[in-house]
Amino acid sequence: MRASAGLHLEYVSLAEYQAARWRDVLGVATFNGAADSPTAAAEIPVAQVSTPVLPGSGQVYEVWRCDTPASSGQRQRVRFRSTADMLFGCIALTEAPECHLHQATTQAYRQICATLDAERYPHLLRVWNYLPDINADSHGTERYRQFNSARQQVLRECGRALTGSVPAASALGAASDSPLVVYFLAGRTAPAFLENPRQVSAYHYPRQYGSHSPVFSRATLLRQSGGLALFISGTASIVGHTSLHVGDTAAQTRETLATSRRCSRKPSAWRAARASSSVRSPARCTCAGRRTCRSSRRNSSPRSALAPGSSTCRRTFAARICWSRSKRRECAPCTPMPEAARRV
Repeated sequence: MRASAGLHLEYVSLAEYQAARWRDVLGVATFNGAADSPTAAAEIPVAQVSTPVLPGSGQVYEVWRCDTPASSGQRQRVRFRSTADMLFGCIALTEAPECHLHQATTQAYRQICATLDAERYPHLLRVWNYLPDINADSHGTERYRQFNSARQQVLRECGRALTGSVPAASALGAASDSPLVVYFLAGRTAPAFLENPRQVSAYHYPRQYGSHSPVFSRATLLRQSGGLALFISGTASIVGHTSLHVGDTAAQTRETLATSRRCSRKPSAWRAARASSSVRSPARCTCAGRRTCRSSRRNSSPRSALAPGSSTCRRTFAARICWSRSKRRECAPCTPMPEAARRV
């Protein structure tokens, strides 16, 4: 694996993972019970997500790098690794009979916010949330809505924004007996927070989706010394706030790709897009759907990861795609973006 200027993401195989160098690694996410990190990587924070990858893909590792050495630490249950400008962190909390998802989410986000405050990385850039049984009902409401309620409550308590300047994020399902897993990137410099003119901002969703709206931007854009990094939230087949093409995986994937492409005025200038695509059920990933998913991989990176067993934040979503893109400084001048161009 070769690092480039600024933050860099790669999806790698088991062999590449075991042979990797670790000096500039910020953090790792593993999927479907992948092998533990090599001894040389004992200090690297690893988010262990219980979500399967597409059959035949083998074990997939998500590796985040920066071009400068990093140091590791831990506060309560949050493991993290940081450079002078950026921090990767992760936390896993198992629900107990006396600690349901709302309480687990509350604990996780309080510890995340406390870590960011103590380490002085005030700006969340991107957050990945994996919830066991995300669409199941418990304690009188859907678990994803419990999660949204707890997240919003903690962010308010910690004095963080609930609209506007909020991170890119995603929420996906995980195995029933797995812990709540949250991993995240934070920085010392605030990114640009982007919205999509085709979609209602998630934090302004009507109450039909729950009493507490999700707290995330459609994307964040970070200017680094080596270029730009664009983090696109989990994107699905939504126009306005309505799910489209319900039951049609291929059509939903095409709609999702069309929405994602709005994240760059010059898509060809982005050099290293990475996409992780989640499909609710392998049985519903028809030939047409698979072709469309493969198209998204060709347009981004040969190392994109597919996780077909993931439930999504809405029961009406059959497919959902998350993107991270980097751009060399020399591709275009790094000039302030006009307001119209800040729409994803």
